[in-house]
Amino acid sequence: MRLYLGILASWLALTRIATSVHTLKHRQSNETDYQIADGPLMTKWTETVGTNPWPEYPRPRLQRPNWKNLNGVWRYRNTVKGSDASPPFGERLEEAVLVPFCLESALSAGVGGTRRIWSWYQTSFDVPSSWPIGNKVLLNFGAVDYEATIFVNGQKAGSHVGGYFEFSIDVTDYLSASGTNELLVYTYDPTDMDDIQIPIGKQTLSRGGMIWYTPCSGIWQTVWLESTPPEYISKLDLTADMDGKVVMTVHSSTDSTDIPYGITVHELGSTDAKATANGTSGIPFTFNVPSPELWTPDSPTLYNITIKYGSDTIQSYTGFRTVSRGLVGNIQRPLLNGKFVFPFGTLDQGYWPDGIYTPPSVEAMRYDLEVLKSVGYNMVRKHIKVEPALFYRACDEMGLLVIQDMPSLRPDLPVPGGGCGIIRLDPKAQFEFDRQLMLMVEQLKSYPSIFTWTIYNEEWGQATSPPWPEYRLTEMVRRSDPTRLIIAVSGWTDHGAGDYDDNHHYSTPQCGTPFWSRQGGGYDSAYDTSRIGIQGEFGGLGTRVEFEHSWFKDWDEQTAYELANSTAVWNYRAHDLLVQLRDQVELFACSGGVWTQTTDVQGEVNGMMTYDREIVRMDVQMWKEDIRALYDAAARRTNESLATVCTESEGV
Repeated sequence: MRLYLGILASWLALTRIATSVHTLKHRQSNETDYQIADGPLMTKWTETVGTNPWPEYPRPRLQRPNWKNLNGVWRYRNTVKGSDASPPFGERLEEAVLVPFCLESALSAGVGGTRRIWSWYQTSFDVPSSWPIGNKVLLNFGAVDYEATIFVNGQKAGSHVGGYFEFSIDVTDYLSASGTNELLVYTYDPTDMDDIQIPIGKQTLSRGGMIWYTPCSGIWQTVWLESTPPEYISKLDLTADMDGKVVMTVHSSTDSTDIPYGITVHELGSTDAKATANGTSGIPFTFNVPSPELWTPDSPTLYNITIKYGSDTIQSYTGFRTVSRGLVGNIQRPLLNGKFVFPFGTLDQGYWPDGIYTPPSVEAMRYDLEVLKSVGYNMVRKHIKVEPALFYRACDEMGLLVIQDMPSLRPDLPVPGGGCGIIRLDPKAQFEFDRQLMLMVEQLKSYPSIFTWTIYNEEWGQATSPPWPEYRLTEMVRRSDPTRLIIAVSGWTDHGAGDYDDNHHYSTPQCGTPFWSRQGGGYDSAYDTSRIGIQGEFGGLGTRVEFEHSWFKDWDEQTAYELANSTAVWNYRAHDLLVQLRDQVELFACSGGVWTQTTDVQGEVNGMMTYDREIVRMDVQMWKEDIRALYDAAARRTNESLATVCTESEGV
C-alpha cells in the first residue's frame, strides 16, 4: 500500500504529461487539388502520409514480385441511389480523394460528412511494360465498405459484397491496347440506415452513446495490380503445429486438383532450405519439418516458405505452434504448444482520428502494438473489426496472440411504426452474417498469431429465441478451422456453446468465479466449469483530457465506464482491478483477460493512450509488474497442478 501511495503522489505531481502538439496545416500537391481536411484531431503521422500512402506490399502471406500499388489521389463524386446504371465514363469527377482512407476521414481529403452512402471513385492506370506478355493482370482490393462494383474501360468487370474482406478481379480482358486504362469503382455503404442490418461493428450514421463511432465508407485498404501466369495460386491455406507437421492446401485459379507444386521452407534471413516437399493442388498436403523452433509470444519464430506452382512462384511464411484446450489441475485451460498460456491483452478497436478505420501508416499501426508489448501484454482482442493483412503480420512478428472478433450486426432495429430501437434479428440478415463469418475465417486462418475466433459480441445481432445460432456457427467455424478455439458469445447472452465462458463486467472482473452478476439487462450465470473462464472485457477506466488530445471539445462528451480525476488516480484504480483479476487466477478458474482498451476512441476516454496516441496513461513500471504478476499466478497454478499429478502418480 505504501508503495502505491508513493506512486500516487508522484503521479499527482505529473498529471499533465508534456507532449508535442502537431498543428494541422493544409497541404496541397503540385499535381493535384488534394489536401488534408480539417478534422477534430490528428496524430503525429498525419502530416507524413503524403500522396503515396501505404506503399508496402499488402498481402504478406501470398506475395508475387510483379505488382503495382494503385494507392494515391483518385477522383470522387458523391451520388444517389441507383446511379451505377450510368457510370461517368470519360468524365473527370469533381473532388480529389486519397485512397485508401475512409471517405469520412480527414486523410481522405474530407469529402465526407457521415452519409457517403452512394459514391463513385475514378482513377487511371497503365500496366508495366516489363510484365511478362501473356500473363493475366489481377486488380486486388484489401477492403471496400460495403458493396463495390468495378468498371474498367467502360465495362463492368466484377463486384463484391462485404466491407471487411479482400477480393480480386481478373481485368486482363478489359485492358486497353493503348496502355492507359480508366478504373471506376461504385460503392454502396448503408451502415445502419433505416432498418438495414449488416455486419458493421461499431459504425453508425446517427446512433447516440459513447460506444458508437463515425462510419467508414468506400475504399479503406490498399488497391493494387499484379501479374500472374494464366494458371496461378489463388489462395493458400497453411497451418504448422508444434510437432513440425505442416498441412497445406494450394488452391488453383482454375480449380485444378492435379497440378504438382514444390515447397521450400527457409529460416528467416537464410536461403538455406530447412525442408522441401512436393504436393498437388486442390487437396490438403501434409509434410514434416524437423525440429522447428516454436512460435510463442516470448519467442515468435517465423519461417519463410517458397511455393513454385507451374510458372507461378509465391512467397509466404508460417510459425509452428499448436492451440488447444485441456484440463490443468481439473480446470479447463487454453493451451499453446501443450502448455497453459494466460492470454492477457487489450480490447483493440483499431480506430484513428485522422483515418477512422485506416491507420495513417504501417508505422502508426505498429506503434500501438509496440506500446502494448512493451508493458508485457501478450494478446489483443481485435474487436468487431478485421484489419489489413499487415496488422496480422505485425502480430505474428511481435508475438501477440489475437482473439479475432467477427464484425457484429447492429444490435438494435427501429420499432415498426416508430419509437426506440429494440434488440432483434432481421431474419434476412442471418444468411449474410453466416457468409461473411466464413469469409473472415477463410481469409485469416493461416496467421499464426490468431488463436481464438469470436462469433457474437454481447448479443449484437444474435437471435433472441431458439434455436440458438451460435451452436450451428461454432460447428461451421470448427469445420473450416479445427486448429483454434472459439468464443461463441463474448459477454452475454451465453447458451453454452464454444470453448469459453466469457464474462464482461465493468469495472470489476468476475473471471472464472463461482458467483453471479447482473449485466446486459439480465444475469450472467456463474462460471461454467466445462469451459475456459475468461474476462472478455473489464476495466473501462478513463480520465478526461485536454481538448488538444480529444476528439470532442466538450467535457461532457468525454466519457468512460468510470472516470478518475487524474492519471495518477487512474493508475491506482487500475492496479486495484489488476490485483482483483490476479486473485481470481489464484483462487478460481480465471484463464485470461481483456482490458478495455488500447486507445481512447472518439468520446471514449478509457485507453492506455489518448486517441491521438500522444499521451500514454500507464505508469509503465506498475503495469509491467501487475501484468507479470498475472502470468506468475497462472504459472503457480500450473506448477501446483503438476505437483499434484506427480504426487498422485507416485501414490498409485
